Amino acid sequence: MTVDPRQLPESPDALRQMILDLIAQLHSEQARREKTEHLLRQLLAARSGRSSEQLSEEQLALFAEELKQQIGESAQAAVENDRDDDPPAAGSGDTSKGNVRGRRPLPRHLKRERIVHDLAAHEKHCRQCNEDLRRIGEDVSERYEYIPAQLKVIEDVCIKYACSCTVTTASKPPQPIEKSSAGASLLAQVIVGKYADHLPLNRQQKMFGRLGITLPRQTLCDWMARSADLLNPLYERMKRFVLESKVVQTDDTPVKVLDPALPQTRTGRIWPYNGDKDHPAVVYDYTPTRERAGPEQFLRGYSGYLQADAYSAYDRFFVDPQRGMTEVGCWAHARRHFHDALETDRARMGGVLSLIAQLYAVEKVARERELRGEGRRILREQGSMPVLEQLQAYLLRIREEVLPKSVAGQAVSYALNHWNALVRYCEDGDLEIDNNAAERSLRGFAVGRNNWMFFGSDNGGRTAAVLRTFVSSCERVKVDPLAWFSDVLARIASFPINQLDSLMPHNWAAAAQ
Repeated sequence: MTVDPRQLPESPDALRQMILDLIAQLHSEQARREKTEHLLRQLLAARSGRSSEQLSEEQLALFAEELKQQIGESAQAAVENDRDDDPPAAGSGDTSKGNVRGRRPLPRHLKRERIVHDLAAHEKHCRQCNEDLRRIGEDVSERYEYIPAQLKVIEDVCIKYACSCTVTTASKPPQPIEKSSAGASLLAQVIVGKYADHLPLNRQQKMFGRLGITLPRQTLCDWMARSADLLNPLYERMKRFVLESKVVQTDDTPVKVLDPALPQTRTGRIWPYNGDKDHPAVVYDYTPTRERAGPEQFLRGYSGYLQADAYSAYDRFFVDPQRGMTEVGCWAHARRHFHDALETDRARMGGVLSLIAQLYAVEKVARERELRGEGRRILREQGSMPVLEQLQAYLLRIREEVLPKSVAGQAVSYALNHWNALVRYCEDGDLEIDNNAAERSLRGFAVGRNNWMFFGSDNGGRTAAVLRTFVSSCERVKVDPLAWFSDVLARIASFPINQLDSLMPHNWAAAAQ
């Protein structure tokens, strides 16, 4: 509202109302300004800043001191008592496991070629004592040399036999793609090149060209699609395997998709579904939109813990008791909101971040002690629950002090509105404090889309989801994806459908050993 100082009302009630309106307008303008500054910082950070949310020990110590001043000596004493049972801060503790200095020895499994450098004949005689030199040993040094990749042509020769009444021809093993010039190992190279090493097909086309091979990009695209179709039965089995988990972690990321009906690309979504420790696999799903129908279809029939961000599409999964699905929150998402608000409200947000750091310190101790299940639950009950109670009380207090629509106010509201889901990880030692594993599984797509830019169609998105599923699952169980694809693509065309489980990466690794 605009105020003319020459025409102020004389009524105290009118003046009071005017002041209230001006305060509301000031709060609105302040919230709008904070939102604009927040978006500007995000854009600048995405362009050139660091994306890590980790804070240094000095910052956390400073925030803890500010928190001490805010909540008073008596409340802080309780925090200090809880901290005595917490693990040491990051950077402290045993340093015996540090990195070994110096150059590492070269791998022993590589083929070695021995080149002996000897003295010339006239150098093997000493000019001072006039004696012949005796060999007393040798100095050995090693270096890498690169052998360029090469392609070879396999000729499948099927011998024919005949008699007076018939002709019989020997059969050859079924190929991954019938009537195609691509063998299993070449298909594996193209798949791993794109979905593990993030090489777009046009770059791979140039690489093959340097080997004297002409492979049109459309041909490479067709190979990817047909390979995904060939692996689809195994993909469906992997999906059922992951949904047998006690805990499933998920997230999503946007991807650009070409649409001939539109003048520009539209946005599709990739969803990872991570199995628990007893189901070590990652299955990706592609959907043209971010609507609830995507996860609803994928998670049909699943009952157990679902750990994700607070995306509203998941809400219906948890209110229906017949679904048997329990929500687990993610402290990494909650922490991100407070970290984003740190610039505008350093005193309050710093205190929150220092308490969250104590929660992660407990998790660090659990990892160092290799605690799982009941052992980790007991540790959290002793170390994390007192910090969570302190954090909840602190959030309830500062909620009255921050503007609801400010970045800080939204961060506080997010944590309190999802509090039950955020603290649920303390109920079961098999649950994680966050779903960072799902976020890490999206890193391949985040890096890849900076190279191949977009999917050519929705079918291309589904192809990427299937092939990346096996790349990530191989990486999770430390299997070379090139070796896995080369072997499985060569056998799966004639492989018994009731034995597909043996081809899943974790089972394949055990069989290979």
